[in-house]
Amino acid sequence: MVDDLTVALGIGALVLLLAVLAVRVSVRLGLPSLLLYLGIGVLLGEAGLGIEFSNADLTQSLGLAALVMILAEGGLTTRWVEVKPALWPGVALSTVAVGVSIGVTALGLHLVLDFDWRLALLWGAVLASTDAAAVFSVLRNLSVTRRLVGSLELESGMNDAPSYIAVVLLASTDPVTWSLPLTLAYELAVGLALGVGLGWLGALTLRRAALPATGLYPLATVAVCVLAFAGGQAAHASGLLAAYVAGLVLGNSKLPHRSDTVSFAEGLGWLAQIGLFVLLGLFASPSRLLDAIIPGLVAGALLTLLARPLSVLVSMVPFRMPWREQVFLSWAGLRGAVPIVLAMIPLSQGIPGAQQLVDAVFVLVIVLTLVQGTTLGLLAKLLRLDTGAQPKEVDVDVATLDELNAELLQVTIPVGSKLHGVYLSELRLPPGASVSLVARGAGAFTPVTTTRLQELDQVLVVTTQEARAAAETRIRAVDRAGRFARWKGETGKP
Repeated sequence: MVDDLTVALGIGALVLLLAVLAVRVSVRLGLPSLLLYLGIGVLLGEAGLGIEFSNADLTQSLGLAALVMILAEGGLTTRWVEVKPALWPGVALSTVAVGVSIGVTALGLHLVLDFDWRLALLWGAVLASTDAAAVFSVLRNLSVTRRLVGSLELESGMNDAPSYIAVVLLASTDPVTWSLPLTLAYELAVGLALGVGLGWLGALTLRRAALPATGLYPLATVAVCVLAFAGGQAAHASGLLAAYVAGLVLGNSKLPHRSDTVSFAEGLGWLAQIGLFVLLGLFASPSRLLDAIIPGLVAGALLTLLARPLSVLVSMVPFRMPWREQVFLSWAGLRGAVPIVLAMIPLSQGIPGAQQLVDAVFVLVIVLTLVQGTTLGLLAKLLRLDTGAQPKEVDVDVATLDELNAELLQVTIPVGSKLHGVYLSELRLPPGASVSLVARGAGAFTPVTTTRLQELDQVLVVTTQEARAAAETRIRAVDRAGRFARWKGETGKP
């Protein structure tokens, strides 16, 4: 028994180290890291080292637990000020667009592959959800407008809930009745209320608690998100939505040691992603995937070329979004582990055709991740949606920043930016914000007012929380219009 535990821990540690190193490799190759995690799982499985794993129930349970951690991390690291302008587009994408996508995909599968309506709708529900892990990891490295990033982040954080509910209902033997929309509305509304309530209560409690160790605050914060999920499931509501919203509320509250909490949540999110994708790769059988290539490619084509664009078009009608942004939203509906986890639900319940669904979704996820994930940056440039320099929050573990009510921003000056050649004194950051360090080439130095910024500089800006938004606005304005941005009426707003 002890020997088995030793071997399991050793293999687990080795896989984790390989997965961490794979992140750096994926960045250099321009590939989403989830593909490398899946590859590690496949190599460990029956076609590689010979580890056999085919427990659908355990895979579903562990996958759902990992999804809760990923959603909690997504909520905790999402800044409300950045996604607030995209709130209603995000809500529309996570509700209306999900319904349209399910219907259009089901209709296509019914006509093309001759699926019966219930099975076709089940496939549509499984494929309707975008993947939070894929979206968070890819989009936060792109320089597109806040509204686009915010819309897609909110969509990926919230659309798991209606997709999960739809899959559970369609995978059951109960007949689909007129009460289905009411059930869906109840589960989403109660999940939202629980997330907001527990998030607010958790933030209030943590601010007043005097815990004996700093490391206990991140643990307690994540525990609140998990409690929100459990409470939502117990109330027959959406636990996934409750977990994400609780994280969103907590992450945007004035928590003690917030930087420690965010760092811990990001590490936990990475661990959940790595474990989930390796597990799914281990579960996959390459011999079965060959038979699923045609159904997977057909479903992927229907989803990407028809269902996703139509769902974006319908859900964005009230917002009069420009066609370029709608094209980007359509292509940025990234799929990842979530559809595979959702496909495990009918498989664990013994639904006929469920194994083919799991295998087809696995093929679809690999193909779409390769095609979409590697071309989003190029598409943003072709559509002229690349906004250039984007201030990013640096991952810091310095408690004094919390105590000083300050934050640290990182600005990368891209090639072609009008920040190039601007003197530091001409940047005219608002009171409460200042440039503390410039990294240039292989070195770094403390700048003075006569320092001129250059392309590819890494600039660190220290700012109070109150001045952060104004500092970002000013940097974006100078990036687009140069040192005379204010004279030309540039505001820096998306």
